[in-house]
Amino acid sequence: FGSALIPLIVGAIWYSPKLFGNTWMRVAGKTQEELERGNMILIFGLTYILGLFLAVALSQMTNHQTGLLQLFAAHPDFAVDGSEIKNSFDTLMEQFGDRHRSFGHGALHGALASIMMALPLVAIVALFERRGGKYIGIHFGYWLLTFILMGGVLCHFM
Repeated sequence: FGSALIPLIVGAIWYSPKLFGNTWMRVAGKTQEELERGNMILIFGLTYILGLFLAVALSQMTNHQTGLLQLFAAHPDFAVDGSEIKNSFDTLMEQFGDRHRSFGHGALHGALASIMMALPLVAIVALFERRGGKYIGIHFGYWLLTFILMGGVLCHFM
């Protein structure tokens, strides 16, 4: 739940006038007055909910143990203590459950996820909206940093 706050925190800094806010408004064709007319409670609330969706998806990509759990949990006897499948899973988790569980590993997977998912999504929308490279760069930079931080937090603390 905490990692779902990261898009809000990074966004507040990234799109501030001291960083990329003024450039973003210019390339997006927005004015400060237009932005102030938005329903900020709705925008922040939906951003947090969507951040939860991102956290679930990124946790699948950053924590390899989640994939192992998905593989074993599909077996009907997985929930039965002492079953062969449950014992195999427990043995693997004892041996490998703490592997690749660092901020750096999660940050790496977050960066890869942003390149493979966020960049194409941002760029495709920008192309059809006839936006330029600055627009793509500003938004992709935001998602790159956001996914790196979310991936790192999820991998290290989850």
